[in-house]
Amino acid sequence: MPHYPSLFRFRSSRFIVVAMLSIMIGAAIPFSLGRAQDHEQERETSRLLAILFDSGRVVVGMNQELINDVSKGDKGFTPDVFETQLRAVFEQRTGISLSDSNGKIPAIARPLLDRLVDESKRTIAGYQTPINIPGIRYKGLIPATFGTETAARFSTWSGIYLRQIAPERFLRNKKNQPDKYETDVLKALAEQASTSGESRPNWDVTDSGKTLRLVLPLYYSKACLDCHGEPKGVRDISGYPREGGKEGELGGAISVKLPIK
Repeated sequence: MPHYPSLFRFRSSRFIVVAMLSIMIGAAIPFSLGRAQDHEQERETSRLLAILFDSGRVVVGMNQELINDVSKGDKGFTPDVFETQLRAVFEQRTGISLSDSNGKIPAIARPLLDRLVDESKRTIAGYQTPINIPGIRYKGLIPATFGTETAARFSTWSGIYLRQIAPERFLRNKKNQPDKYETDVLKALAEQASTSGESRPNWDVTDSGKTLRLVLPLYYSKACLDCHGEPKGVRDISGYPREGGKEGELGGAISVKLPIK
C-alpha cells in the first residue's frame, strides 16, 4: 500500500498507512462534463474520485492484520465501520468532508462520490463471511482485490473509467495492466520517484479535447513491503512472489478518464 500521512492508530502498527458530471439519468450512461475550455470542475471531480477510491484501499490495508487474525471470529469490520474510516481518511487527505454542504464538492461530483462510497461498502459486505471465519489467515480481501472489484462495479454503473494500474514490474493482475497512455505516464513518474511519498495528480486532456485523464501516483511505504518488498521471490500471504520493491518506489497509480462535452 502506498505512503500517506499518518491517519489513525489501529491495534497493529504494522499496517498503519503513512500514507483513489451531471445528475445520473440511468445506470451505465456515461457522464458528459461541461465545456472543453473550462476543466476546473472536471479536474476536481477526477481528483476526488481518485482519492476516495484509493482511500478505500488505504482503509483495507490499515485493517489488514485484523482481517487476517486467525484467533478471532467476528472482527467487527463491517461495511458501516469501513465507511466511517473511509470518510475520515478522505477528509484527512483532501480537507473536504463527504458530507460537505459548503460547495467544496462540485455538483457534478456529488452523485459519483456517493455511488463510489456505496460500491466500496458492497465490496466489504461481500467479504463478511470469510473475514469472520477463525483459523484461516488469508481471507482474500486486500487493497488490490478491493480496488479491482469496487472499480468494476462503479465503472459499469457510471460509464466512467476508474482503475488501479501498476507498472510491469509490479503487475500481478492483468486487469490492472496500463494502456499506452498510462504506461508512458508511469514511466515518467518512476523516473521522479517520491522521497516523501506525496502523491500529486497528473492531468492531461486527450482525444482532441474530448477526454480528461488523471493519473494519481502511489508510492510504496514500509507497510507495502510486507507483500511487495524483500526477499524478492519469496511468496507473500496471498501466494504471489515478492517483487523486491523499495520504500518510496512507484508501485502503481489510480487512473481516471472522464469524457468532456
